[in-house]
Amino acid sequence: MDIVLRSEPFATVEAEALITYVFEQDQPIRGVLAELDSLLGGRLQRMVEVGELRGKLYEMTLLHEPPGLAARRLLVVGAGKTEKFTGAELRRLAAAAVRYLKGRALSRLAFLAREEQRDAAAAQAVTEGLLLGDFEMDKYKTEKKDGSKAVESVALVGWPEAVHAAVVRGRVIAESQNFARELINEPSNRLTPRILAERAAALAAEEGLECDILDEKKIASLRMGGLLAVSQGSAEPPRLIVLRYRPANPRPGAPVLGLVGKAVTFDTGGISIKPSEGMEKMKYDMAGGATVIAVMRAVARLKPPIEVLCVVPATENMPGGRAQKPGDVYIAMSGKSVEVINTDAEGRLILADGLTYARQLGATHLVDAATLTGAIVVALANVNVGVFGTDDAFTQQLLDCAKVAGEKMWRMPLGDEYAEMIRSTIADIQNVGSGKGGGAITAAMFLREFVESEPWIHLDIAGTAWLDEAKPWSAKGATGVGLRTLVELTHRL
Repeated sequence: MDIVLRSEPFATVEAEALITYVFEQDQPIRGVLAELDSLLGGRLQRMVEVGELRGKLYEMTLLHEPPGLAARRLLVVGAGKTEKFTGAELRRLAAAAVRYLKGRALSRLAFLAREEQRDAAAAQAVTEGLLLGDFEMDKYKTEKKDGSKAVESVALVGWPEAVHAAVVRGRVIAESQNFARELINEPSNRLTPRILAERAAALAAEEGLECDILDEKKIASLRMGGLLAVSQGSAEPPRLIVLRYRPANPRPGAPVLGLVGKAVTFDTGGISIKPSEGMEKMKYDMAGGATVIAVMRAVARLKPPIEVLCVVPATENMPGGRAQKPGDVYIAMSGKSVEVINTDAEGRLILADGLTYARQLGATHLVDAATLTGAIVVALANVNVGVFGTDDAFTQQLLDCAKVAGEKMWRMPLGDEYAEMIRSTIADIQNVGSGKGGGAITAAMFLREFVESEPWIHLDIAGTAWLDEAKPWSAKGATGVGLRTLVELTHRL
């Protein structure tokens, strides 16, 4: 999709559809909408007065052959209440408009800014929304959705030329998020650990990142007991993916940010096998790994002044004859012994080794992302990412970045009481908590065992990494959640 800034009057911009938006409080119509309404002979104001144009969020009103406009159609999108309208809503509004119009086979569009949203942040949000809304999960369909086609171009109208850099930044971020979504949507037979490693290596070569792919022999030599234990039930060998970005002019005294992502390319649950219903979605259990790999794509292009490294342990979790069993004990890379109570609590086992290795590689600040627990879905549904952190300042910094990025996150507790729940009678720790409840917290407490003094944050994205149904602003499937927040963090840390 081409996205270009256009400086000419909106009435002269040629497009198959011109998009703008109206708030519930736009009574009477004002500003640029009043200019638009004047060209339409007062039609918009009359529609407001009779209740046909209410401004309800994502409500679509499409007018054909609007008088006074070079555009063939005018789409007015409901923007809801002005006091609730944020950059996140503007992003979703742009995405919803694209999805509505592409379903009508319209591919050359224009987006008209309101006076209230003509700064760089708004231009970035709209750019991101346009590209995210155009994404579809139809790679393997031989026949595409009837009448729908990809959008070729969008002209951004009403913004000053000074926002060009924001448009470029928005494109990089949205395309990186779509890269993550593409990886997450891949069927597990087409994205094994080895193939994921190959995709990461190709990305590194294209973007100028350092790359190291560790095979099963190297993983064994490093004594990554967790990754080896999870992978031993599968015919597919594991891989450990390491990508590194080094800035040309690093900020003096800057931290080294280590991003660790869980990449279980398919999770059956192992011997503690999952129910068959919905198991096909377990291809998305590598969403954390895909997201941090995609963050590295954005980092390589946006060039923050800090060093960023990415560690992704990749494996399948299968119930083969050599699979780990409940009651087994293994030794993690850190030297801690772990009793496996439930083989479906495998993500924390591979993340433990990933965190240890990231620390060994020099990370001073750590963030891991993982579809880790069903318990976080019980706590937060599919609305918020669960955030666990050991350092208040670092955790608040990430939450501030999430707010800027328009991603909902909620901090969860950590405490010594929960640590007692993962103490094992025959090993140092066990991989699930004793007793009932707090499953997301005890999983985070398990991971905390593998960090020391480094500020560390765990993002449990199990409830937010996948949409079971399409939304007005998004296709069904992978969301790429967390990417925008982590990219923002690389520029603020």
